[in-house]
Amino acid sequence: MSNTFDRRNFLKLSGLGGVVFASSLGPWGRALAASGQDFCFVQMTDTHWGYEGPANPEAKNTLQRAVTAVNALEHQPDFIMFTGDLTQATPDAAERQKRMTGFKGIVAGLTVKDVRFIPGENDAGLDDGATYKANFGPSYYSFDHKGVHFVALDNVSDPNGLIGEAQLAWLHDDLAKQDKAQPIVVFAHRPLFDLYPAWDWATKDGAKAIDILTPYQNVTVFFGHIHQEHHQMTGNIAHHAATSLIFPFPPAGSTPKRKPVAWDTTHPFKGLGFRTATSKGESFDLVTKPIA
Repeated sequence: MSNTFDRRNFLKLSGLGGVVFASSLGPWGRALAASGQDFCFVQMTDTHWGYEGPANPEAKNTLQRAVTAVNALEHQPDFIMFTGDLTQATPDAAERQKRMTGFKGIVAGLTVKDVRFIPGENDAGLDDGATYKANFGPSYYSFDHKGVHFVALDNVSDPNGLIGEAQLAWLHDDLAKQDKAQPIVVFAHRPLFDLYPAWDWATKDGAKAIDILTPYQNVTVFFGHIHQEHHQMTGNIAHHAATSLIFPFPPAGSTPKRKPVAWDTTHPFKGLGFRTATSKGESFDLVTKPIA
């Protein structure tokens, strides 16, 4: 699928610390700015706490580096969202709990205390999300912040890679309460569109979620899972993937198999980072920040 995007909704700009994209919030965003409701949040994703391997020989230190980098931001975000794969998968239930405890202990060091989570398949795919929910609460939910409606989806707890009919019905009912011009931000782990199904870079019933979202005029989806920055339009909906905090993957289909990009000893932590999303009038300015 093409990586091109509609320039009515995206503006590529030069910026310090990475590339800046502007993703539309529509005229409602202008009203939010006029009322002094501009804000910023941080997206962190795919930390894979508990991973050990050559793709990141500094795995035991990387998450702490990321926490330190976020704490050092000149302008602290209103909240932080982790979009899944908080931990590395393990079939051992006791070890799974240990990794989640370890992850929570490190992110407790974030200066911003409004920290939210959704699961990745590494966190939830082996036990239908039971351990994740015991540690972090519901795997899908919604909330409102300064005039924007946020929706956090779970497209990983089902081992078949489905959102599921019950959650789709909940999504429909949740959005039915919103004006069609209301800015809506969706968080998911896997992409909702078919980015590259052969590498599990898709959600099997993601098209149903997109159909529910399409009637709304100002929708932005933030996701993880693919361990790289990616920007895509499906109709009027903007989709943005963020870089990982453990290792990058190559672009979709560029290698015979999906495997991590080799660690670069001359440029450690290359390709790792987090995203800041700042509401600016009619758009979000999106900036990828490196951790080294």
